[in-house]
Amino acid sequence: MSEFRELIKSFPKTREYVRDFFVYGFKTRDEFKEKSPRTYDNERRRIESWLSGFIKRDYTEKGKNISLAIDSNLLDTNPLYRVWKTKSFTDNDIMLHFFLLDSLSALEGKTIESITDDILDNYGVFFDSQIIRRKCNAYVKEGLLRKEKQGKELFYLKNPDFQNMIHEFPMLLNAIKYYQLSAPLGMIGNTILDTLSKENRVFRVKHSFFVHTLEDEILLQILEAMQKRCSIQLSIKSSKNSREGTQRGIPLQIFTSTRTGRRFLCLHSCRSKRFTCTRMDTIKKIQILEAVENYDNLKATLQKNHPYIWGVSFQNERQTRMESIKITLHIQEGREDFILERLKREGKGGIITRIEPNIYTYEKEIFDCNEMLPWVRTFTGRIKDIECSSSRLKNLFYSDMEKMYELYHI
Repeated sequence: MSEFRELIKSFPKTREYVRDFFVYGFKTRDEFKEKSPRTYDNERRRIESWLSGFIKRDYTEKGKNISLAIDSNLLDTNPLYRVWKTKSFTDNDIMLHFFLLDSLSALEGKTIESITDDILDNYGVFFDSQIIRRKCNAYVKEGLLRKEKQGKELFYLKNPDFQNMIHEFPMLLNAIKYYQLSAPLGMIGNTILDTLSKENRVFRVKHSFFVHTLEDEILLQILEAMQKRCSIQLSIKSSKNSREGTQRGIPLQIFTSTRTGRRFLCLHSCRSKRFTCTRMDTIKKIQILEAVENYDNLKATLQKNHPYIWGVSFQNERQTRMESIKITLHIQEGREDFILERLKREGKGGIITRIEPNIYTYEKEIFDCNEMLPWVRTFTGRIKDIECSSSRLKNLFYSDMEKMYELYHI
């Protein structure tokens, strides 16, 4: 039987468990069918050891449910950052890490052969020069080291310590404290605070979506593809039926729901030649492909389409280019002017017309009217009529009203 280990080699595996099992799943052991019970138990124990203090246990007829209970406005950092700090390593990895940084602690650069000899002389440990070269090149890529060519030889140097910059500009520390709590890729700021042995005693965020950090690895690759103006291929696992598939497109923008916090990748599909949005929490893997010549034209076209999307949908069931909606509302003038203000503020550029005293219409053309339904329902009691090119939305609205009447015995 393999020994249980708290550290992991593959972050995507743990990301899936934290997200599906704890954040969205609320499943009992018997309901978790995708993996074996032993795998379930190992992952549960691992995550409970990382996030002790935030685990909530509920007992139901089906068994024990385990979930995360995190109140963002009470915390000085994101507890899910702990998941990023659990990568496994070998004894040689950790020894070479400290030997290498100590060997390069002086200001002058060293060649690979010089570093190899230095480690052997000072610590009595021999590493093959190719192993040290790979480690140095990996640290150059991560920014810990830099390399310079002098004549025919390649020298490796340690990058300047950012702690000196913090001491010179102390207010930068507050910026880092705020960044690690509120911004994408905040794990970077949290790592800097850990390195400096500092804590955030200044900022709290009332509404923060901590689960976003689980997608930051994918987000970083998407941003890299956007910067290089490249197309990408996504490996996607459906949130509805767990089916896996691929999607190829050109990444253009990241949309974030202010209501649910869910993030979407907006891309131009290579298959349908249309804009489409994919939930970022369904993306398992990303591959960056070739550069796209008309990237800027697609980005400009997307900007022109912004006024005609309500949420993230660019198409409707009938596959028509645009749908229209017209809502007639009773708004008592003088007493309910705040409703008019709300229509202007939340209506995303819709046309508001006063047709007679206390009667107003709201008109809007968008790609998918069905996305408006939750917002339309909030005007229940003031709606006199709905006209929509999507019969589905109108029928669904009145069906909801009938169910409400039955529920309240009206």
